[in-house]
Amino acid sequence: MSSAPREEFGSRLGFILAAAGSAVGIGNMVGFPVAAAKNGGGAFLLIYTLFVFFICLPVMLAEMSIGRHAKKDPLGAYRDISGGESKWKLAGWLAILTPFMIAVFYTVITVWLIGYLIQVAIGNLDVLADPATFGVFINSGDIFAYMLVVAAIVFLILQGGVRQGIEKAAKFLMPALFFMLVALVIFVLTLDNAMEGVKYYLIPDFSKINASVVSAALSQAFFSLSLGMGILITYGSYLSRKNSVPGSARLVALTDTLVAFVAGLLLLPAVFSFNPDTNMADLSDSSVGMIFTFLPKIFLALQTSIGYGAASFVAAVFFLLVFFAAITSLVSIIEVPTAALMDEKGLSRRKALLVLGLGIGALTLAATTSFGMFSFFTEMTHYAGMNKSFFDVLVDVFYDTILPLNGLLVCLFVIYRWKKANFNNALREGDDGYKSSFYEKYVDFSLGTFIPIILLVIFINTVAIKFFDAGMFN
Repeated sequence: MSSAPREEFGSRLGFILAAAGSAVGIGNMVGFPVAAAKNGGGAFLLIYTLFVFFICLPVMLAEMSIGRHAKKDPLGAYRDISGGESKWKLAGWLAILTPFMIAVFYTVITVWLIGYLIQVAIGNLDVLADPATFGVFINSGDIFAYMLVVAAIVFLILQGGVRQGIEKAAKFLMPALFFMLVALVIFVLTLDNAMEGVKYYLIPDFSKINASVVSAALSQAFFSLSLGMGILITYGSYLSRKNSVPGSARLVALTDTLVAFVAGLLLLPAVFSFNPDTNMADLSDSSVGMIFTFLPKIFLALQTSIGYGAASFVAAVFFLLVFFAAITSLVSIIEVPTAALMDEKGLSRRKALLVLGLGIGALTLAATTSFGMFSFFTEMTHYAGMNKSFFDVLVDVFYDTILPLNGLLVCLFVIYRWKKANFNNALREGDDGYKSSFYEKYVDFSLGTFIPIILLVIFINTVAIKFFDAGMFN
């Protein structure tokens, strides 16, 4: 086993940007605005924000404190804190396996993003706006070249380690992402009819709120903050004991929510301005469908007011924006099994990345060919009344279903195995004001009572919907 001292982030800002980078992904940039548009606009925003700070934030504190206290990957953290109890090994293994498998389908989408970014940059926006292009593109040989580019970028960032790789990348990518996002928002808000989109997005329509919408808001909030992926346990293990976990968690949640909110100010006014006749109820629930089939048409429509070249430039900035978000998330996801291999097997960072590269690479190839290239992966199984590809299974099982279960296990572990007193002592390190605060009392109460129940309901409901087509709130 390696005896080298554990890497740490060089600054609290570095940690916050890296953790926020893990949270800010495709779901924030596209999924959240669409969910808000389809579910009552401002009312959805309000419910989402409440869930982030009153339900998701305590789970964030639990994950970060486990990692910082143990100074280990998720598997090692569960093992060390539980004293090696075998029943908690499952939680540790799930926290490693989940990001490993999520990395596979997230890589596929990131590959598509860089492909579209390159196509827009060389002047092919009109081609991408054709609805038939996406199906042809994802089954073309070009995909494999783009895959090598994405693999090289991720490897270079992760090879640099925590300070020189992850932290440096986050300090560049996250401010750049936010700057480009705000610049695009300012531009879009100057367009005709854009304010109608702002009104639709910000003025609450409480009549649309029902149990299904509430469930959607909670799921979006939970997934958006990278909870249940092992990322915050791993990143917490790189956080100095001098830094405040509660304060850092609040800033990560605030940053993530702010990016999602601003992304909504971009997407909804853009839709209203470029295509005023769009029926929000008809928008695709799929972030992938929005990015690769709907939005290129929206950007192409912009050529009537600013010309084809300028429209292509705006589209290129948008795709670069989403690509940055995807890369920061992908780096964070892959760092979890990387840390596990380094901690548990004593591998160097380079060897761990090479091993993971082979594993994730092989599965990514299988996922990439599951859209028609190979029938075995395209029609791998059948459930909930539909044929499912290998890619579909990855998303349904590891992204939609396992995450709330992992979050539930974290809550139960912290309160009933690690115990509240130890958990609170860990959170007080680096934050003297946390002791006996309302924040501490609320976190204790919520993690020990209603949050586990809510996560259990989400898990059961997700299983019912995804695998039996019979949701509890339909």
